[in-house]
Amino acid sequence: MDIRQLKYLDALATAGSFTLAAKQLHIAQPALSQSIMRLEQELGVTLVDRHSQQPKRKVRLTAEGEALHQHAKIINQQLTQAKAQLQAMANYSQGQVRIAVPGMLGSYYLPSRLMAFKHQYPNLKLSLFEAGTKDTVKMLKNEEVDIAIVSAEDLDDEFESRLLVHEQMVVAVGQEHTLASLDSVTLAQFIEHEVVIFKSGYFHRDWLIKESKALNRELNIAFETNLTHLIKQIVAQGFAISSVLEMVIESGDKILAKPFEPAVYIDLHIAWKKARPLSRADRAFMEFLVASV
Repeated sequence: MDIRQLKYLDALATAGSFTLAAKQLHIAQPALSQSIMRLEQELGVTLVDRHSQQPKRKVRLTAEGEALHQHAKIINQQLTQAKAQLQAMANYSQGQVRIAVPGMLGSYYLPSRLMAFKHQYPNLKLSLFEAGTKDTVKMLKNEEVDIAIVSAEDLDDEFESRLLVHEQMVVAVGQEHTLASLDSVTLAQFIEHEVVIFKSGYFHRDWLIKESKALNRELNIAFETNLTHLIKQIVAQGFAISSVLEMVIESGDKILAKPFEPAVYIDLHIAWKKARPLSRADRAFMEFLVASV
């Protein structure tokens, strides 16, 4: 049983005769009759009551034929809808992009780019999920999202990726803080002070903890929060220092950005699963982001 046979059965039931159905299908009547007979032989049932085929009398389906016809109508309708949806997606008039991003990029890197993409592709739906890079990797592996922005350390053979951001990590300090007068800050100097930091699972927290252990030291974590604006407020008021991507420090903030000594840069990649090829909408979004770097 194939889609063509179901289409033929639906046409026969709707037209009420082999002659009219064959004409509507643009095939010869014997070809239609043979196709229905082969379907009956395959299923082992009679679908058409051929004894009722008298002049000017509509073809009648048997009980089995009526049952199959109900399924055929649903299948043909779903096939039509599937074709229409795929054509719409191919023309970017329909589709959805699900992307998981780290908090700092979600707040400071993506907003203007999302609006620009939406302006270019107004009919595509964007669903944005903010999380730490460890969680974005999990979401991508579990196919909860189509694309994720992850750190270079989180890439593996399961992913395809493109470099998206090469950004400096800086020390964020209040204007009156003792580190404010320095041109740069070593990690050893950073560790001497209370810090406000993202919760577990964020790439810069993992990096700071790893580097602190390498110095046989421990971070003095005074505050933990995933809210970037709250981190900036705590730093601005002098309660703690932090380490963030340089893009987070804006001109109006009462915060100074001091580079580490030696300088530290983070590579963030836009990634997707090799086993799950990108849709046209996903690829359009990925290429848009890469081109806007």
